Amino acid sequence: MIGSVVLSSLSSKGWHFRPDLGKVETEPKIIKVKQGGGGDFATVMKAIDSVPADSKNMPNLMFDATVKEYGIVGSATLTTLSNYFVGAYLTIANSAPKHDGKRAGAQAVALRVSGDRSAFYGCNKFSFQDTLCDDRGNHFFKDCYIRGTVDFILEVGNLYIWLDSEIFVEIDPKLTVITAQARESSSEDIGYSFVHGKITGTANGSFLVRAWKSSPRVVYVYTKMTNVVNPAGWSHEIQPERAKTVYHGEYKWTGVGAYSSGREPFAKQLTQKEAEPFLSLDYVNATKWLLPAPKI
Repeated sequence: MIGSVVLSSLSSKGWHFRPDLGKVETEPKIIKVKQGGGGDFATVMKAIDSVPADSKNMPNLMFDATVKEYGIVGSATLTTLSNYFVGAYLTIANSAPKHDGKRAGAQAVALRVSGDRSAFYGCNKFSFQDTLCDDRGNHFFKDCYIRGTVDFILEVGNLYIWLDSEIFVEIDPKLTVITAQARESSSEDIGYSFVHGKITGTANGSFLVRAWKSSPRVVYVYTKMTNVVNPAGWSHEIQPERAKTVYHGEYKWTGVGAYSSGREPFAKQLTQKEAEPFLSLDYVNATKWLLPAPKI
């Protein structure tokens, strides 16, 4: 089963992000997608193609799989495997119940990106733990929105730039962490670059990064941070030795969440020269493959 394309509001799940979309959702249409038959279509692409060209709704791709059922990569509502994939103006959600910290395997991926040279424009991604599994390859996200609680930007091995986008951290009584980055050696040329974005939400004391592996590299540049961000900023996963190998950098952030004086000592306050490589599209070799957002 691939999942469902749901052309309806997500407000019933407690998610609110585009009030203007509600005006065009008076007659929602639900399209069921199932590979083995029994649905309206066998593939998500055929379901999307069935939507009239003049439709004003943003297509919502929804599934409710969990890691316990399908494994971390298999639980994704949408998985992209091809190179040069472009996703535009989609909402991708995993509607499995929020992880309560007690149920094993309750993590639920909304989007898994496993192709190289992939771009997403104006896309919204909703889940709680492990919302985005940035699996492998070079990726570019612009004007996107992502929502989650713990490790909801999860990476196995790649480079990506997140530009002009919003990260929304939902409240959780135990722990909230935005990214879990999997770089294991300083020789690996992988990492995250968040540029000209903002961090909002309902959480308190959320960490920007945790050192899931020994040498994560994550940089926030020109980012507006609200009070959802923990003053320490970064977590080394209760393994002090990782403070010597992580690369956690910030440059020209703003907002009440930008507590430079309270940051962990290993959090690097970048100079302009140090920040420049993370600001360039060359970071993901995008000058060789990236195209502008499609006009729809």
